[in-house]
Amino acid sequence: MMCWQPQEEGLRQIIQLLKESQSPDTATQRLVQQKLEELSKYPDFNNYLIYVLTKLHTEGKTKWAHSESIQKINDATRSLAGLILKNNLKQHYEALPKETIDFIKSECLVSLGDSSSLIRATVGILITTIQVKGKITQWPELIPSLCSMLDSQDYNVCEGAFGALQKICEDSADQLDTDELNRPLNVLIPKFLQFFQHNSPRIRSHAIACVNQFIINKSQALMTHIELFVQSLFHLAGDDDTEVKKNICRALVMLLDVRLDRLFPHMVAIIEYMLIRTQDPDETVALEACEFWLTLAETPICRDALAPYLERLIPILIKGMRYSEIDIILLKGDVEEDDMVPDREEDIRPRFHKAKRVGGGSHHMDMRNDEPTPEPHNREDNDDDDDDDDDELGMMDDDSGLSDWNLRKCSAAALDVLAGVFRDDLLPTVLPILKETLFHSEWVIKESAILALGAIAEGCMSGMLQHLPELIPYLIVCLSDKKSLVRSITCWTLSRYSHWVVTQPHDSFLKPLMTELLKRILDTNKRVQEAACSAFATLEEEACTELVPYLGFILETLVFAFSKYQHKNLLILYDAIGTLADSVGHHLNKPEFINLLMPPLIQKWNMLKDEDKDLFPLLECLSSIATALQAGFLPYSEPVYRRCVSLVEQTLNQHIANMQNPEQFEAPDKDFMIVALDLLSGLAEGLNGFIDKLVINSNILQLLYQCMQDPMPEVRQSSFALLGDLTKACFQHVSPFVSDFLPILGQNLNPELISVCNNATWAIGEIAIKLGADMRPYVPMVLNQLIVIINYPSTPKTLMENTAITIGRLGFVCPAEVAPSLPQFVRKWCSSLRNIRDNEEKDSAFRGMCCMIQVNPNGILTDFVFFCDSVASWNNPKTDLKEMFVKILHGYKSQLEENNCWKQMLDNFPPQLAERLQGLYGI
Repeated sequence: MMCWQPQEEGLRQIIQLLKESQSPDTATQRLVQQKLEELSKYPDFNNYLIYVLTKLHTEGKTKWAHSESIQKINDATRSLAGLILKNNLKQHYEALPKETIDFIKSECLVSLGDSSSLIRATVGILITTIQVKGKITQWPELIPSLCSMLDSQDYNVCEGAFGALQKICEDSADQLDTDELNRPLNVLIPKFLQFFQHNSPRIRSHAIACVNQFIINKSQALMTHIELFVQSLFHLAGDDDTEVKKNICRALVMLLDVRLDRLFPHMVAIIEYMLIRTQDPDETVALEACEFWLTLAETPICRDALAPYLERLIPILIKGMRYSEIDIILLKGDVEEDDMVPDREEDIRPRFHKAKRVGGGSHHMDMRNDEPTPEPHNREDNDDDDDDDDDELGMMDDDSGLSDWNLRKCSAAALDVLAGVFRDDLLPTVLPILKETLFHSEWVIKESAILALGAIAEGCMSGMLQHLPELIPYLIVCLSDKKSLVRSITCWTLSRYSHWVVTQPHDSFLKPLMTELLKRILDTNKRVQEAACSAFATLEEEACTELVPYLGFILETLVFAFSKYQHKNLLILYDAIGTLADSVGHHLNKPEFINLLMPPLIQKWNMLKDEDKDLFPLLECLSSIATALQAGFLPYSEPVYRRCVSLVEQTLNQHIANMQNPEQFEAPDKDFMIVALDLLSGLAEGLNGFIDKLVINSNILQLLYQCMQDPMPEVRQSSFALLGDLTKACFQHVSPFVSDFLPILGQNLNPELISVCNNATWAIGEIAIKLGADMRPYVPMVLNQLIVIINYPSTPKTLMENTAITIGRLGFVCPAEVAPSLPQFVRKWCSSLRNIRDNEEKDSAFRGMCCMIQVNPNGILTDFVFFCDSVASWNNPKTDLKEMFVKILHGYKSQLEENNCWKQMLDNFPPQLAERLQGLYGI
């Protein structure tokens, strides 16, 4: 194979094909693609490609002096041959003959020293593709060969080898630290460190980038040399090469995360370095440095280490939030009116439906999605850690060029997290800057100040309260600013203070804000429309029923927007309407509101095909409306119900077809099924008993049985939510399937999948209440796992509460079966339910606890104070439940007084608890 030589005709054909593939004409490209796919089946084709890449340099062309097409070939075409070869290797590696692979390997190693940096980089890509596909163990000579090339006096050879090693370190860091390869990292790390002082900045940059790949995993080979690594980085502090500076910043940010102990003694020098780098004229360097402040904020030393530098750092961050001239061009910031311009489909980011989770959950904002208008508001937050109520800084990605993480976003995020660390202590530094910039005549500076004001909203809220009566009216005026980017960021910042706005007299702030936001919803600029819709959704969540007096005005605006909006913002408008329905609930159920709202929604519903992903936000929106309208949704319920059942059935059938014959049938997009299940849940919750006739005439329960066993957790999550809602609304139809459903629910009590587990737990509790004593045979299949979950060390709050309620309900219907286990769960049970408000679920759970205590009174003796505390948490229990509490408490009192233990126990109660028990229950 080493003697392989190309035929001239074949070479000319390949070169012609490569030339055609660079044509801008779509039809030509399509033909080229077909030819490439045909040729990729021939091993020789790959030999031609590697030959073009590695041999047709200036000297190599002399062999073909008579061929004009070969003489004209340039480095870009050679590189293209290498990239096509890379794709072939990715797709057909296993099918290629060994001699072809060996030929490609040898040619790559020989050509790493090519005089063209583009060719060296392409060869490096090929090498890493081969070692990933064929495993590094099958190319044992690769690492030693590259290692020896590093010592070459030829710069091109050294740089080419380093480029390849950097890609290998990025793609296969773990493999370089295994016994299988005799731990090459033990040799490589010291070798890389030697090159930190190389006279070529490109080599220095490669060397740091290689070592950086092993920081996060704390590779032992690096940890052994950690002191040398840190010192070597410090020696490069004065290096002015852009890539070197970026890699130093990356290294320090990662070390801050994993080896703070090594950086701590040098923290003053590091902070000084990062202050300079965050202002670097090259924005890519400044961005890497800015990450440092985000990471430092997560460390325990942040407050002490950074306090002396706030007066220098905060102005740098606020300046970093300004749009650059290039940003404004990319954002079309000078185009004020574009609402009549149709959206390009590629500008519409895919929306992913979040499966329904029962019982709680808070809205989170993603700090890395920040740009000047708020991100699409996600009402069904499915973040599995619902204990974290941080409303992280979140502004939406921009279109066309600014969607990536950039300095503006990172600076705003850093200010947000630092506000969380320093709280009101940040204000003496921030407020003077804002006073100077908020009213600036240059709109770019004013806009960045409004962004900064939003960034500090959560962390500095208590200190900002005194300034809000003056600031909010000013921001409301800014909603009418002539610059669209100022209007859009003002929408976002006002949404961050909406919680305060709704606590004030309506006429002072809420009405003016609502009036102006509704005008912005109808703005002539699409970015402002989007920002206003999202801000209004946040305001709806905060205001809830406070909005009821203004519903007519709000709905008229939102419905008018239907006729005005282009495709992208229409999807966000659905969200604003759905959030409104969630917030005002049954107050929406008035004929004048229904007649205003439903026709445009149903018109869109009828226009959309079953496979159109625009159905997702529309179905989410209708789910909220169905729940809010209750019986008011009845006239629309039958076609909506039928289509949802059809979507579930189609998806299940497509899934089965794909499993049986994957070559012929594509896997379905299960989001269609998830969103349909969630709308069915909304219908069941809203229509309640009225859903009976829809269920009886469909096969939904048979489909639900399949969905509950789907391999995708989100499908199971939504199916358990629907099962619980159908159990509440029409148990007579669920009842025949209970013996099939309950074992599946029991198998899904896995706290590792929090939302699935949460919905399964809730559904078990709903079924228990309906089954009554007939639940007895199913208790053993669920109780032990529920006890495991309630005692699980990191169970989130909502899951803990739902688990406690379900255990209580099981105890209510089957006290004899559950009561013997009381000592295993009573303390956690009481602790989790003491904090929830009085409601029906809490009522049924406590009745269950009372029933279990009657069966096993000794079961709570050790934790009696926790029981008393949970009973005292009730504000207004129903009369008969209160009597049960009184009877139990006085029973224990009598029993303990006989043993002279009551006074001793009471003395150990917190004074507030003893006082409340005396006042409420007379003990």
